[in-house]
Amino acid sequence: MGEQVGNVDVDWLGNDIIIEAIQDPDVQGVTCHVAYFERGLIDRLSNGNWFEDPSNSAISCRQTGPISIGDINRSDEGEDVFSQRTSIILKSLRVKRIFDEANQVLIYIAHARELESGSAKMAISTVPLYGQK
Repeated sequence: MGEQVGNVDVDWLGNDIIIEAIQDPDVQGVTCHVAYFERGLIDRLSNGNWFEDPSNSAISCRQTGPISIGDINRSDEGEDVFSQRTSIILKSLRVKRIFDEANQVLIYIAHARELESGSAKMAISTVPLYGQK
């Protein structure tokens, strides 16, 4: 789980945009900021669907120090860096890292994972390595 660094009040229903800072556990010197929507109590009461937040998210990743790549998955599937539930059972927000070795770029993608049906809502950010090892 990331460290909450921001909380933007969206409306009078108590809905918020939460911003978390996430350090990549296997790539020292990279921090991602993920923003996602969190429904308030009034919205949950008036619209039902008590136990679920929307799949919307945004991500931005940057070099925040000297980059040192640890033992990372180098396949085109990548690996999870962060995951957080957005409903009791069926949905979670995930951040995956994919290493584009040919172009020396780390790719971070935020997306919803839904067990019943996949979600096309996603956001992507890249961190160029510029000859880092």
